[in-house]
Formats: sequence, structure tokens, C-alpha cells
Amino acid sequence: METRPERSADELRWLADEQASLGRIAMLIARGSPSPVVLATVATDVGRLLDAESAAVARYDADGAVLVGAWDTAGDAVATGGQIPLGVRDVTTRVHETGRPARTDGRSADSRAAAAAVHGHAARSALGAPITVEGRLWGTVVVWSPRDAGFPAGAEGHLAVFADLVAVAIARAEARDELLRVAEEQAALRRVATLVAQGVGPELVFAAVAEEVGALFDADTTVIVRFEPGGEATLMGRAGCISLEPGARRKLDERAAQTPVRETGRSVRFDMDDPASPTVPASARAEGIRSAVDVPISVEGRIWGAIGVGSRGRRFPADTEHRLLEYTDLIAQAIANAEARSELAQTRARLVATADATRRRIERDLHDGAQQRLVSLGLQVRAAQSAFGAELDGIAAGLTEALDDLREIARGIHPAILAEGGLVPALKALARRSSVPVELNIRTSVRLPEPLEVSAYYVVAEGLTNVAKHARASVATVTVEVVDEQVRVSVRDDGTGGATFTGSGLVGLKQRVEMLGGRISLDSPPGAGTILQAELPLTVADDGIGTGSA
Repeated sequence: METRPERSADELRWLADEQASLGRIAMLIARGSPSPVVLATVATDVGRLLDAESAAVARYDADGAVLVGAWDTAGDAVATGGQIPLGVRDVTTRVHETGRPARTDGRSADSRAAAAAVHGHAARSALGAPITVEGRLWGTVVVWSPRDAGFPAGAEGHLAVFADLVAVAIARAEARDELLRVAEEQAALRRVATLVAQGVGPELVFAAVAEEVGALFDADTTVIVRFEPGGEATLMGRAGCISLEPGARRKLDERAAQTPVRETGRSVRFDMDDPASPTVPASARAEGIRSAVDVPISVEGRIWGAIGVGSRGRRFPADTEHRLLEYTDLIAQAIANAEARSELAQTRARLVATADATRRRIERDLHDGAQQRLVSLGLQVRAAQSAFGAELDGIAAGLTEALDDLREIARGIHPAILAEGGLVPALKALARRSSVPVELNIRTSVRLPEPLEVSAYYVVAEGLTNVAKHARASVATVTVEVVDEQVRVSVRDDGTGGATFTGSGLVGLKQRVEMLGGRISLDSPPGAGTILQAELPLTVADDGIGTGSA
């Protein structure tokens, strides 16, 4: 029987060194050591084990093979990040083309050129093994030797074992990176979703999305635009190296990045290093952009605008369009919420304006109809008094009282002094009629939009009525001012406090203020007086609401 030859002491020592090296690298991977540490260790150990002059771990990309770990016998630090160009017939190119191990001997000038790219001087022979990560060719492990004879037979197998360890390290690192990316992306989405749920203005959502997207995608520019009639677009949010400010408006011509999005309603991608990609628009090239992705923003079935990211360096990942869609959904929700709030505010304001117009019409009808007839009858009764004597005195007095009551009702519906002179004289009239002394502090002299004047008048009227009826106060203070695009009205007293939003007067007042998009509050601790305060937005005037005739 043929016996297996005994291994030499040198061979056994070599095998022991190999196993020790493999164990050391495996331990680094198990501990989750950073990829640069693992790759540098692989290059160092494999170079020494195979008695090489230099060794490297390289990652393939669109421009060639990038050094991510390197070593040489001189002990000099070999810089990573350098490029080994593909195309020459060296082992790096052959591994890239075939996905299998490759070797060259000392007769190859291409091998010497590739070695010079790593450590600055020529080597005679080279050996390379592929690094395959989850079925795709990721890179290669290469060793160079100064000997013409090159490396011994079977060295490819030893090199492949180290390449497999590199593949494990890369797969784990990519898995960690992917988990971290997903966690960061979900955190960013939660932050934006919280803003949307809080009902903040769309401009704050646009700014937040631009910043979050720019950071997540490592983009040099991020823009959010709204499409306008006539082929124009308005910049609504931005981040990164872009000089335009939000609100800037420009024409979208055929060279603009967002034009295909507007025309087709679909995402578009531009990559300068991809021959199959559309040409990067001139405006983007002028800013040094080499890769760009633009995604449409749809609001309730219509194309509202687009969000785009641009890079001056690397190409964006293939899933960028899909990942951006999650942000367009949040933007669309913020826009829809804002439009709904605006529509609700306009509807409420129209309801208030309609109610005020109806009150004015009733006031005029009372004045022109029943009130005038009562006046006429009163005159007739007085004329008849001289002929028929004192029995008509009671009737005349009753008509006078009815007329006074009717005039009081008409004033309560819509005070004439408010319509004719504005809020200041109307409030002065309320103060004069109050049974409690009133200090007026009116800090605006201009006429306010009619719905605001009417509402402010009713706030003061209701407040003074409650002071007179319930507060047992010695003085009341009325303040009216315009602050931060809001009309603030307050009625303060030094009475007994304890007031609440009960009774038809305060409840109706609260509904009126809120229908105009305002807020009303009541601060009335027992024994410490009461403050009734309302805040009404001046934007009621922007919709042209409440200015129509009765």
C-alpha cells in the first residue's frame, strides 16, 4: 500500500502559522473589529505566509480596483484608497473578468505595472483570488513576488481561504451598516412624522425633510420644489451647496432636472458615468453634480412637485428612488393637512361673516320695517290724544316703551356705532354704559377687518356683562392690541373670580372666536379676579372674508 509522504518540519511550521493567522483573523471578525483593521491584517498575514514582496486587498468599483488594505516587506505604510486600473492583463483584471483565481509570472510587464501601482516598484510575479460576498464579486486578494518563478503550485487555494474570511468580514460589516442605515432612516422618518402630526407649517416640514434626506443619502444638494402654472417651479426647501433661498421661483425648461418628473409623473435619475443614463442637466453640471435622483410628490392624486438629491462624487444606490418615496408621503400629508386647515379656516370665517351679515340685515329690516311703523303709529296716537283725551295716554306710553325695546334689540344685533365708527368708539360706548368703572387700553388706531372688529366687540361686551353680573369688582380693564399678526383682546377685573366657560354667552363667544381660527382663554382663580382673553389672526383679512354687503 502506498503511504503518504511525511511532511517536512518547515511545511508543518508553515501550516501552523497559517492556522494561527486564520484564527487571529476569525477572532477579529467575531469581535466585530472595524473592516480596515481586518483587511490590513489579512494583507499583512497573507503576504508573509506566501513569502511575497507585497500584498493587497482591493475592492472593485466603476473606475477600477480600490486598495482597502495593503502591506509590503519594506515596512513602509502603504496608503489605501489608491486605484489599480482595470484593462491591463494583470491578475486584478483577470480576476475581475473571470471571477476565478489568476496568476502571472515574471515575463508579464502588466504584472509589474500593477505592482508598481501599489508599492512604487516593479514585482516579477503575482497571484490573485476573488472575494465573493453573497454571490457578487466584491474584490480580490493579491500578492506580488520579486521572483520570476512566482508562487508554488496550490498557493491559489491558500489565498482563497483568506479571501473567504475577507468575504465574511465584509458581509458582516455590510449587515451592520445596513442595520445602522435602517435605524437612522427610521429615526429620521419618525422625526419628520412627529412634525407632521403636530400640525406644524409645511415650510418647517420642507426644511426638516431636506436636512434629513441630505444627511441620510450623503447628498451634496437636496431640493424640494413646487410646480407652478406656466412651467415654473418654486423652491420650498433645500439643504447643502445651493445658493437659492426658499421662495425662489424659476422657469423649468427642457434642461432642468425636474422637467421629466413634471412631464411624466415618474422618478428620474442622472449619472455622468453611466452611458445609458440621461445627460445630467446643465444647471446641475454647473454645480459639479455627477449623480442626481428626482422623485415626484403627489398630493391627493395630482403632481404637486418633486424632491431631488445630487452628488458631486459617488453614484446614488439603486434603491434611492424607493427610499425617497417614504419622505414624499410625509410631505404630501403635511401639504394636505395645511390645505385642509386653510379650507376649514376659510369656511369658518365665511360662516362668521354670513352670521354677521344676517344680523345686519335683521337690524336694517327692523329699522326700516317694524321700527318705522311703530314710530308712525306713535305719531298718530299723539295726534289723536288731543281729540280723545287721556285714555290714549297709556297706549302712547306702551308704544314708546315697545319702540325703545326694539331699538335696544337692534343695537344688540349689530351696534350701529361699530359699523359707522369702528371698534374704538364702540368700546368707549360700552365702557360708558358699564355699571363697573372701566379702564380702556386700546393700542391700535386703525380699522381692523370687519369680522375681527365684530368679534372683539362681543368679547368685550360679554366680558363686561359678566363683570357687572357676577364679579363684584371695583374696576375692569379692557386691552386691545395687535401683536405678531394677531389681535389680542382682554377683559380683566379684580373681582371674586371662579368663572368658567358655562352659559350661552361665553360658549357662543368661544365658538365664534374658534371659527375665525382664534383662541380664547379664561383665567379665573377664586378670589383673584378674572382674565378673559381672545387672540384672533389678522389673516382673516387675506381671504377677503367678511367684507361683503348684507
